[in-house]
Formats: sequence, C-alpha cells, structure tokens
Amino acid sequence: MKTSKQTTSKKAAPLLVQLGIYTVILFVANAISSLFPASFPVPAPVIGLILLYLLLTFHIIKLEWVDSVGSFLIGIIGFLFVPSGISLAANLKIMQQQGWQLILVIALSTIILLVVIAYTAKFFIWCRQEIKQLAAKPHTKSLNTLHGLKMSVNQHAKGGE
Repeated sequence: MKTSKQTTSKKAAPLLVQLGIYTVILFVANAISSLFPASFPVPAPVIGLILLYLLLTFHIIKLEWVDSVGSFLIGIIGFLFVPSGISLAANLKIMQQQGWQLILVIALSTIILLVVIAYTAKFFIWCRQEIKQLAAKPHTKSLNTLHGLKMSVNQHAKGGE
C-alpha cells in the first residue's frame, strides 16, 4: 500500500505585495530615523533591517511574503553599491589628502571589532556552560538524595539501621 505524503507548498506573495511590504517598512524606518537627534544619525535602511528582522522573528510577517524580492535585491547588491563607488571617485581629493588616515581607521576599527566579537562570543559560551552546570547540579543533588533515601528504605526494610 502506498503512503501519500501531503506536501504543503508555501505560496509566495505577489511581487507588488512584497514591494509594498518593503516600502512600508522603509517608510516607517525613515520616520523613526528622523526622530533621532542630529548628533546621532541612524540611517533609515539600518532601522528598516532591524524592523524587518523583528517582524520576521515575531512572525508578524511570513518569510514567504518577502522572500522573492529579498533574493532579487541580494542578487543585485553589487549594482546597488555603484553610487557609493561613484561618490568615492568624485571625492578623490579627500582620498589623496587623508587616505592613509582612513585606511588606518578602517584597519584599527576592524581589529577592535574582531577582538570585541571574540570576547563577546567567549563570554556567551562561558554563560551557556555555567547555565548547563547549574541546571545539572540540582538534578544531580536530587538524584543523590533519592538514591540515599532508597538505600535507607532498603536497609530499614531489611532490619538494619
């Protein structure tokens, strides 16, 4: 007898709906970005990424609703960086005057970032190990207590104390 497997295919949202979702998220992110003080500007796309992550994490938006457009945008990401390259080329004078300073800042910030990430990961690994040890200790104590209680009951049942 054949067993039929039911496959549930998740249907993607139409492209205009997906674009609409991204547009609304970017619009809200732009409104939130304008609330930040001028001394601490946060780009709207960064806020938009955080909003999209939160919406996906809390299952307010399903992945299927934004997957096709997201994959397309990732596919053309190199093309999206062309304006940055043109802007850099337009400001070549700055690169000639302060290029070594920029390179030094980029190199130092990369090293600092890697060190901070390493120590943060090490801290979280330590926390997870401590939590596992703490979770195992009460369980071990209760097993030892139960084993000791069982032994006492067995000795008492045999007549020994």
